[in-house]
Amino acid sequence: MTSSPDAPTETAPGPRANGHRPTLSVVIPTLNAAQQLGRTLDALAGGGIDMEIIIADGGSTDGTQRIARAFGATLIEAPRGRGPQLRTGAEAALGDWLFFLHADSVPQRGWQVILRGFTGNNENQYKAGYFQLILDDPAPAARRVEDLANWRSRHLALPYGDQGLVISRAFYDFLDGFKDIPLMEDVDLVRRIGGKRLLALPSAVTTSAVRYRRQGWWLRPARNLCCLALFYAGAPPHWIAKLYG
Repeated sequence: MTSSPDAPTETAPGPRANGHRPTLSVVIPTLNAAQQLGRTLDALAGGGIDMEIIIADGGSTDGTQRIARAFGATLIEAPRGRGPQLRTGAEAALGDWLFFLHADSVPQRGWQVILRGFTGNNENQYKAGYFQLILDDPAPAARRVEDLANWRSRHLALPYGDQGLVISRAFYDFLDGFKDIPLMEDVDLVRRIGGKRLLALPSAVTTSAVRYRRQGWWLRPARNLCCLALFYAGAPPHWIAKLYG
């Protein structure tokens, strides 16, 4: 696996200081995520799973780094951009399994049991798992967006990054992992994984609906679909990122 152009800088030792190698590495890319990160880290705590949490931060100035340290996470400074941050975090990870999660995506209670079952099955060594999507909004429009996202995941084999992704280190390295692109890094990777190797996990993550509330329950999905179509058509990811907003 090739190295990221900028070497990661570890600014907090986290629970790895004693040299222990965990089973699971949770990798979270952040950029000014202080309002959401605490809830996500709180949901990850406990549960009897041997893990480390890596925060791959793109230069936050709002207290994100302080929150990461307070929860005992390993804080990594990474080149800004979701693809580079995820890749840098994965390069620093020690676990045999990688769990990529957005800062505003909160796993449901019992997620540890689900992941222990998935990672403990040898047949999943060269497969990847994703969660069902729930939005943190009671509006009927939110249910429509959820249904569309979960249909897309099941029938088109296109789960997005806000649904989480669990993959073995061996399979991730075999695929050469996330690319250094600012957007569509999730679509790029799941396309290389392939639909037959993607499994829907029997659990969900609750993700922030702030973009939908701010930009509109119809406009935001339409913009996402436009970005996806442009990516499939070969448009440069940095150009698509400007449209995504």
